[in-house]
This record gives sequence, structure tokens and C-alpha cells, in this order.
Amino acid sequence: MNWQGKRVTVAGLGVSGIPAARVLHGLGAVVTVVNDTDDERARAQAAELEKLGVTVRLGDGATLPDSTELIVTAPGWGPGKPLFAAAAAAGVEIWGDVELAWRLRKPGAAPWLAVTGTNGKTTTVRMLASILTAAGLRTAAVGNIGVSLLDAVTGDETYDVLAVELSSYQLHWAPSLRAHSAAVLNLAPDHLDWHGSMAAYAADKGRIYEGNTVACVYNAADPATEDLVRAADVEEGCRAIGFTLSTPGPSQLGVVEGILVDRAFVENRREQAQELAQVSDVNPPVPHNIANALAAAALARAYGVEPAAVRDGLRAFRPDPHRIERVAEIGGVTYVDDSKATNTHAAEASLASYDPIVWIAGGLAKGATFDTLVTAAVRRLRGVVLIGADRALIREALARHAPDVPVVDLDRTDTGAMSAAVREAARLARPGDTVLLAPACASMDMFVNYNKRGEAFADAVHALDE
Repeated sequence: MNWQGKRVTVAGLGVSGIPAARVLHGLGAVVTVVNDTDDERARAQAAELEKLGVTVRLGDGATLPDSTELIVTAPGWGPGKPLFAAAAAAGVEIWGDVELAWRLRKPGAAPWLAVTGTNGKTTTVRMLASILTAAGLRTAAVGNIGVSLLDAVTGDETYDVLAVELSSYQLHWAPSLRAHSAAVLNLAPDHLDWHGSMAAYAADKGRIYEGNTVACVYNAADPATEDLVRAADVEEGCRAIGFTLSTPGPSQLGVVEGILVDRAFVENRREQAQELAQVSDVNPPVPHNIANALAAAALARAYGVEPAAVRDGLRAFRPDPHRIERVAEIGGVTYVDDSKATNTHAAEASLASYDPIVWIAGGLAKGATFDTLVTAAVRRLRGVVLIGADRALIREALARHAPDVPVVDLDRTDTGAMSAAVREAARLARPGDTVLLAPACASMDMFVNYNKRGEAFADAVHALDE
């Protein structure tokens, strides 16, 4: 595309809008950035762009600038925005930052190994990048993980292959993306206010499989992910590859007697299995994290990585903070921070990893219900401590399905409530128990983000030992 003089509107400032505006301006486009808010942070960001010659319009993200030929949107801007209705009426195409990055790839650019799913995306992509690095490949973990794809594809550094995390938002606005291989880790209701329905959410996740050339990786325990593979229009010869925590069948990766094995990328997959790593090589070796490791291994093997690199990459991997992170052991009780478990699907996986548990939960429910989660976890629960704005929803589910489990309901939403919650959890716990922060809710009623919530938990745990 000839960008010189092309009039492009960038919707939204922030981690994707600012790089998009800079790149497009550098290509010679006439760029206007529109942003809903007009606060101190937005004004500072606008000033930096305006120094480059980019026009920024704050406090009006609804009006389509005159003569706009293309919109590049931040992924968080939902399809119901008035700006997009105006664009549709004017026949203006809408891309996301991922679509822009895909279109701006240089000749011979690194292929993409892409990952999406309701939970586990970041961990899987970072595991994948660790495996690829162990194989001696030049790579980076990019996309929704925080490293701009635009920087990766337009910068001076060259890569052999990219490990790409993609959210449902990003996939919605990326119609021409065609990955080398891709994985959908799992599907559970999330962001339905943005997508409008579970079917629309799943369809956007499924876009990651479109045009895959080598492998579509799915979760054998989640039939919805396999359904997305069946619905995808892929290149001739592209294979469906499952991963399972059980003994794998042909064209699957799985677990046999504590060993991660591959029956997909071997010469005789009906009769042979290739050892990849020990379960103990996965950090931490809890069920949903082993599933993440298998998905990462499947994508790496699809790219031709040797088994030893899978093992070495998994051994080298260290999880990000606040993801089933062991904080301390005090008085025989283990304290685990999984503040990143911001929805019921993630919390269910976390609760399934420990037994017995004193569970700290609550926050902003985002429309979630908790009956299924409580029913699945009830036999593991020693006690529950509830915090946050929507804790009553969890309390009511506990009353219905776990009436004998002791519950402490902390009627406060200030940040100091975490210290009280940890003290109450310590009182309920016995030696051998795990006190688990897996809130199943968002954090913004009490904390800036889940990181701050996890830090407050860790601080409160360490205070117990003083």
C-alpha cells in the first residue's frame, strides 16, 4: 500500500494507538488520533504526538474526521462504537493494530506462531518463546503480552519466528491475519459485553486458525476449541493437533507416567511417541500449566523444534508474577498468589491445583455467576474469605452448594482489606493447607489492577511472619 498522503484515523491513545500513529506518520500518512477521554495523561500523550506532526482530537472519539480513508483502532474499542458506525456508513475500512502489523511485514518476515484462549495466553506464549530460544532461534514474545507487534515487524531487529499472543479484541479487527500455526487454549464466557454473545466471542477467537499453514492446535478437553478448528478455512495440508493431560492419541501431545510426549510430529504417530520433557520440568507443574506447556510444545514442534529444546525451554521458563506464584510457607501453610485469576474459568483451574484450600475471593464479578465454580471446588475448601464489591454473589453460591464450609465475609473494599483477609485465612488454615488468592473477579473495585492486588496479598503474607 502507498501510505504517502493517505488519511488515517487512529482510534485511541495508549499502548497500541501511540505506536500505530507513529508508524503511520513515519510512512507518510496524514494521521489524526481521536480519543474518548481528555485527562492529564491523554494530554501528555497527545503533546508527544503533536510534536511529530500528528493531529490529536481529545474528548471526541465518536465523530469520523473528514476525508478519513482508513481507521486503525485500539483493540479495546468495541464494535458498537459510534465512530465505527460512521465508518461503515462512509465505506471506510477498520483495522486493528495487529492487522496493521500483519500488512506492514517486510518481505521474508518471520512467521507467526499465535496463541489465544480465555486463560493462559501469556504463560503459553512466554513458554513458547523460551522453547524457541532454547532451539537457537531469534524470537520474541509479542502482541497482547505487552511488546508491540508493530515495533517487532517494523524495527531493525530481525527474527526467525515470533511467538504472538492475541486477544479476542485483536482478532476481531484482524481479518487478513494468516499464522504459520495457532492454538486456542480454552473457551469460557468472558468479555461478552464487548462481543455481544458467546457465539460472537468464540467466532473471534476462531479467527486465529484462518489460513494456518501447518497446525491448528486445540484443547482435547474443550470440544469448543476443536469445533473452531473444524470451522476454519486453512491451507491444504494443515493438521489438527490436540493436547491432553491424558495419554495422547495419534496427532496429539499428552502425558504418560509423568512424561510429556508427542504423538503428532513423529514419523509413525500411530505406534510411536516422542518424549519431550518431564512434568517436573514445568514450572509450576499444576494441571492447567501443564496444558499450557503442551500447547507451547505443539506449536514449537509444528515449527520443527527438536525435543531437547522443548525440555530445555520449559526448564528455563519462569512464570510472570501473580500467576499461581508461591509467596511463602508459614507454620506449615503455603500461601499462593493467583491474582491473575480474574474470571471463574481461571479460578476453577487454580482451585483444582491444591487441596485443602482456604480460598480468598471476590472483587468485580463482571456479570459472572459462581455456582459451577463452587460446586467444582467444594470438596477442597477448608474455608473461604470474601472481599470486594460483588462478594455477595460468591457467598450466595457457597450457601447453596457448600453450606458447611466456614465463610468470613469482610464488609469492606478498601485496600487494607487484604491484610485482614490474609489474617482471617491464616486463622482458618491448618498445617498442610494452601491459602490461595484466586479471586475469580476483577480487581478495580479495590486496586488499580490485579498486580497491585497480588502485591497487597504478598505484603500481608510476609507481615504474618514478622
